[in-house]
Amino acid sequence: MSPQTQPHAVARVRRAYARIEATARPEVWIDLRPQAEVEEEARAIDTRLAAGEHLPLAGKLFAAKGNIDVAGLPTTAGCPAYAYHPQADAPVVARLRAAGAIPLGTTNLDQFATGLVGTRSPHGAVRNAIAPERISGGSSSGSAVAVALGIVDLALGTDTAGSGRIPAAFNGIVGLKPTRGLVPTDGVVPACATLDCVTVFARTLQEAEQALAHMTSPPARDLPALPQRTPGPWRIAVPPREQLGELDEGWAEAYEEAAAQLRAAGAELRPLDLAPFTEAAAMLYEGAFVAERYTAVGSFVDKLLSEGGAGLDPTVAGIITRARDIPAHQLFADQDRLAALRTRALAELGDADALLLPTAPGHPTLAEVAADPLGSNARLGRFTNSTNLFDLAAVAVPAGEVAGLPFGVMLIGPAFTDERLALIARTLEAPTTRIAVVGAHLSGQPLNGQLLSLGARLERTTRTAPVYRLHALSTEPPKPGLVHVGEGGAAIEAEVWRLPAEGLGRLLAALPRPMALGRIELADGDEAPGFLCEPGALDGARDITEHGGWRAYLNSPDE
Repeated sequence: MSPQTQPHAVARVRRAYARIEATARPEVWIDLRPQAEVEEEARAIDTRLAAGEHLPLAGKLFAAKGNIDVAGLPTTAGCPAYAYHPQADAPVVARLRAAGAIPLGTTNLDQFATGLVGTRSPHGAVRNAIAPERISGGSSSGSAVAVALGIVDLALGTDTAGSGRIPAAFNGIVGLKPTRGLVPTDGVVPACATLDCVTVFARTLQEAEQALAHMTSPPARDLPALPQRTPGPWRIAVPPREQLGELDEGWAEAYEEAAAQLRAAGAELRPLDLAPFTEAAAMLYEGAFVAERYTAVGSFVDKLLSEGGAGLDPTVAGIITRARDIPAHQLFADQDRLAALRTRALAELGDADALLLPTAPGHPTLAEVAADPLGSNARLGRFTNSTNLFDLAAVAVPAGEVAGLPFGVMLIGPAFTDERLALIARTLEAPTTRIAVVGAHLSGQPLNGQLLSLGARLERTTRTAPVYRLHALSTEPPKPGLVHVGEGGAAIEAEVWRLPAEGLGRLLAALPRPMALGRIELADGDEAPGFLCEPGALDGARDITEHGGWRAYLNSPDE
């Protein structure tokens, strides 16, 4: 079967496993399903589609955090000794599969979902998708990076203190943290059962919302009485700059730019006292609520420590075992204090539609977290820790870059205002464009860093329409020249990347001759801007079309 006629879902699976190999990030995964098994599931999806069945997520590939049950794979929560073999998918996994989505495997995490850093795992620290010397954010580290690297379309995480939002911000993707109870947590190893939420990562809000729509259940509790909303523009609460505390260089300005973008779109910005939010955030680990982590897995951790502690992350083990000795009276006192803080926080929100905050105060390196694991983690949760304690909904979205790294913001609102928050967040989505590449800008090739530095994200791997010839040029670094010939051409391997609209202009300004920007026809009839070669530069260049692509040519035995 030719690449052009491969069934839709099967072809996507094959591209995903090729992408896994090309990115060489084994620390992202705990367990991958065998490719043949996933292709069989994809083939069944293609058959059902051909028969006319409606599958709204047909062919979408997803990953599940390693504390979420996927039938056929062990659930480890990042601790091999804890592994058990579920007989069925967790409901969230089953619902995505019922809509046509296909799981590739389970992803790495901060062990027992305890952390916001993504480094507390016996499977290794999950490196950031854009800057490998920095953390990916946790605890849903592998899930976020699998999306950011373009391996999967969607990924499931969990969020107790920010684990479905911090990794989104650090990797330039979207993280939806729904209202507690909106998405079932059955089949999920708990961190703090009364606070946990299953979250979804995606590269766009539209994709994340579509997935979340298939994951939700009817509310298992009465809907709270929301403040009556009078007509008018969106009302966005914004704390004064001094209440944000210490931020990384340039982050306060990026936050203010996001607020200005909302104002320019017609939103009304109003002040808010952030103190009750940050005071509650500190209580999550410093108070008695951390005792619930001991309730979840404490007896197992104690037993494993008595046997030598093999496979336990020492930071995680310390947090969980210290929680064992918290006195009951402290929990009741903290509950009273939290109730008072929540009353203050909701009064501050008033009839505002959302609170705008930076998702995190900064983005540390792996070395910085290793030097101060507890301090680094505590700082990261400054803006996220209070959300579930206050029973709020949140969405984390990209909001530009600072010093070449992704910067993200959160919109936080009352329970069950999830759709409203996503609608407001659309205002912050930057205009993007696409570019098709066939040579030195492909994943793993010498010029791919130019795309990554512009904030580009891989959208898909595909092939051109069969109207091109490919030639090896004598350039440094080596690159091919793609020429449109019409009849007598062939399909060439290509990647389509999505990048900020201004990034395309920057690429074009730096484009050396004989390369030129033009429209590239793709195998499915789509078109995208891409790099073509001036025909006059082909004198003496070797025609390598028979290889079907630049990477295949480089890997051929004769080269």
